[in-house]
Amino acid sequence: MEFSHLDDSGSLRMVDVSGKPPTRREARASGRIVMQPETIALLQRQELPKGNVLAAAKIAAIQAAKQTSALIPLCHQLNLSWIDIEFEIGDDAIGIVATVITRESTGVEMEALVAVSVAALTIYDMCKAVDKTMEISAVRLVRKTGGKSAASAEYRPRTAILVMSDSIAAGTATDRSGAILREGLEAAGCAVEALTIIPDEPEQIVAAVEAWIGEGVELVVTSGGTGLGPRDLTIEALAPKFTRRLPGVEQELFRWGQGKVRTAMLSRLAAGLIGSTVVVCLPGSTGAARDALEAIVPGIFHAFPMLKGEGHA
Repeated sequence: MEFSHLDDSGSLRMVDVSGKPPTRREARASGRIVMQPETIALLQRQELPKGNVLAAAKIAAIQAAKQTSALIPLCHQLNLSWIDIEFEIGDDAIGIVATVITRESTGVEMEALVAVSVAALTIYDMCKAVDKTMEISAVRLVRKTGGKSAASAEYRPRTAILVMSDSIAAGTATDRSGAILREGLEAAGCAVEALTIIPDEPEQIVAAVEAWIGEGVELVVTSGGTGLGPRDLTIEALAPKFTRRLPGVEQELFRWGQGKVRTAMLSRLAAGLIGSTVVVCLPGSTGAARDALEAIVPGIFHAFPMLKGEGHA
């Protein structure tokens, strides 16, 4: 019999989550271990040879959750904020539920699943002297919240992207920031209806944005013209049109950018509403485009149900 060689260590890699903002994330997993009713009775009376089964299983599960990255090779090491293990004792089985919470850049479903699995294995070890029929089953993820999954069902706005650059408009340079924004917003579920490139001319900037607003575009993202150069006029053109500012969006963009590049403090980026259209004015660099996608997507999409009077989901 011939076997093909499937091991290719060069294809194994951790997922880079350094660009994802930390958010509150929670995962709940469950499982069960089936055993004889007599074993259940001994467990409840704490008459098994190794002592208090459920106390040992709970401690083991908590320790295992904290060691998940050491057990599963490509899991990230996470700072866990809270772990809880619950047991439900039935006539012939013990149900196990693990809840794990963190504030990190990736989820904790593996930590919850490992906690349930190790709790079940500990119960098995504590009871095996008196019961050879035990069976562990139904280990599964019950739910997870936080990160992208938290916004998976949210509304996605009709979107347009405006790139301001004299050189790109003249054909002497290539647009990269607009392309990054389009790819990222489409990947997040937005219908990007236009990507337009114009020179740094205030009249053209205002005309393009107002035309899109008239067509019902709900989110306009601009790239370029937020610096200190003599032709950086995006803010002068659009900020006076804002009917409301969005200071929280601006602060998050500043915070995220300055955490990577100190000169981001020199940007005059802005965010606000023109009527019911959200307008976000970004610097023209590729880094600023990526930062915006990381920092405010998908959170900014929550603005649109609010604007329609649907309140906080």
